[in-house]
Amino acid sequence: MNQFRKLEVWQKAKSFCTQIYNITDQFPPSQKFGLVNQMQRSAVSIPSNIAEGSGRKTKNDFIHFLNISNGSSFELETQICISKDLNYISEDLERELIDKLHVIQKMLFKLIQSLSN
Repeated sequence: MNQFRKLEVWQKAKSFCTQIYNITDQFPPSQKFGLVNQMQRSAVSIPSNIAEGSGRKTKNDFIHFLNISNGSSFELETQICISKDLNYISEDLERELIDKLHVIQKMLFKLIQSLSN
């Protein structure tokens, strides 16, 4: 596969990662090594694992990395909810981010399914 840049799910995940970095830059400095670090690591893991998996030798390896990417997306969803609970983001922003994340999750699921057949 290894032409990950052409994958729409990678493009959306990379763009979403950038948005998460921009948002978390506004969090309190006390969260730099806590929630900010966790959210940024989860966010960057999504497109990174898509890219890494696409460069692997087998389809099953690619699927494995897509599953890791999907797991990171669910971690990030939880962290977004916690950010809202701590009043670091608004309810509207939480909904917007989760909606975008759900699109990425659905795309990952469909890609995994298509590769599994």
